[in-house]
Amino acid sequence: MESLISGYANSRWPGEDGGPTRHQRTRGMGSLRLQPGEHYETTDRLAIATTMVIWATDDDLYLLTHGIGGTANARVERIDPVTLGTLASSEDLEGGLIWPGGIAAHQNGDLYVVFGNHAHRLDASCNVIASITLPREAPYNSFVITDSGHLITKDFGGRLPSGATFGESTEVCVLDPTDCSIVATYALTEGSIARLSSSGQDVVVVGIDHVVVLSVDADSGQITERLRTKYRELPGQGYGWDPVLVDGTAWFLDNGEGSEAFDGSLLGKGLAEAPLHLVSVDLHSGEVNLTPVAGLPFGLIANPPIVDPTRKLVVGYDSANAVLSCFAIGEDNTLTERWTRSQAHASHLLLLEDEGELVTFDFAPGGTDEMVLLDIETGVELGRTSTGSPVQSVLFPAPGKHRDFYYCSLSTVSRIAVVAD
Repeated sequence: MESLISGYANSRWPGEDGGPTRHQRTRGMGSLRLQPGEHYETTDRLAIATTMVIWATDDDLYLLTHGIGGTANARVERIDPVTLGTLASSEDLEGGLIWPGGIAAHQNGDLYVVFGNHAHRLDASCNVIASITLPREAPYNSFVITDSGHLITKDFGGRLPSGATFGESTEVCVLDPTDCSIVATYALTEGSIARLSSSGQDVVVVGIDHVVVLSVDADSGQITERLRTKYRELPGQGYGWDPVLVDGTAWFLDNGEGSEAFDGSLLGKGLAEAPLHLVSVDLHSGEVNLTPVAGLPFGLIANPPIVDPTRKLVVGYDSANAVLSCFAIGEDNTLTERWTRSQAHASHLLLLEDEGELVTFDFAPGGTDEMVLLDIETGVELGRTSTGSPVQSVLFPAPGKHRDFYYCSLSTVSRIAVVAD
């Protein structure tokens, strides 16, 4: 799988999507497919504005939540991996304008949170060690940690549910992990909605129109721009979201505008007139490929695709039109459709790489968001159960220890496990 990420703690899931490449893949967890005499057990807990859970060590699981309204604070809890009960909790962490932030476990043993326009360093007991106010009066949508241990964050450039609008430019900030102080900044002349991704010391920014690769000096933290390429060329095409980095290619989905209208789901919220695309960008040559996911107008996503490098597959989705599709990756990143299915999925994905099992979700208004386990090669449904959430997840799942995983929505955190009858 991935080589050891030196900036992060050496745990099974030290940050969102499993690490800064956003690989969303795990190994050694065991199959989620039910065998005779087994069933799914869902343990769910009301946790308003849940964002994600991460493993700081193989035994210590942390939950990030935030308040509601136009502005709010954040909170970190260490929770029981089975019952989801609170074992320790931080004080309210100063935040700002609301957009989901992020938490990660650093190689130095501490936790870092970015939410609103603040960054915080916490110890393993959830005590605050350092905090900083970030430069812009805008939400900063999480961060990545480079191999040198620097934290890289940026302001969110999209519309907010509160009606506030940003996006004329983006400022990338490099933070010192000791005190969260800013050691370098880099200004981009366009907004960026997508979360950052990184590999080594390279940070990938998906802007409104361009993909930009920035190199962060391991000693000074200073930033230089290495590549800039335009991906948004078609009439009616929307902007891109979080990139997945695999073998020198960035993969992401476009048509991201409209997510601010989330009302419990993204169904029917798309604004872009062109079909939603899987976008691949070669991070050396800058070559761009666009492949329609569903071929329908007014598509919408707010999250990344997933790439299975072992099987040479990539899965994308259109949350507004409730379509989930898988493509085989050929030469020069050309794509051939492998399967497609009608399914209202909106969150980040989780692949059990050993088994080829893909954890997805399916939302029906008036019901609950359901976990749907798929065979990634065929699209065949292998299992289904309720998550307990009355709203569609647009957030981050995470693996458990053995034959279980965690689900997060804006109302609920759940553990879904395979257990004996």
